[in-house]
Amino acid sequence: MEDITATELKQRLANRDQPYLIDVRDDYEHEEFNIGGTNLPLGDIMEWAEQLDMPKDREIVVYCRSGNRSLMAKSVLSTRGFTAVRNLTGGVVAWQED
Repeated sequence: MEDITATELKQRLANRDQPYLIDVRDDYEHEEFNIGGTNLPLGDIMEWAEQLDMPKDREIVVYCRSGNRSLMAKSVLSTRGFTAVRNLTGGVVAWQED
């Protein structure tokens, strides 16, 4: 599935179109600034994906600081059968600059 820009995600959230948001940064990063997603550090994503009780086709947006860790998380979730995973391009840096 295609990635999503900060502008597009902000518009969707403003319209109450709510994908499931996952922040794959470390806890301290999430505490400093977050956009409302569930904090699940990248190192925990594989275990979490195995236990997740959610439809595999539900849209998930993963994000991190710059988009690199979340791109890895997108790959992990996709290999676990999640079919609608999107990466926030540019991460929270792009979110704050938008």
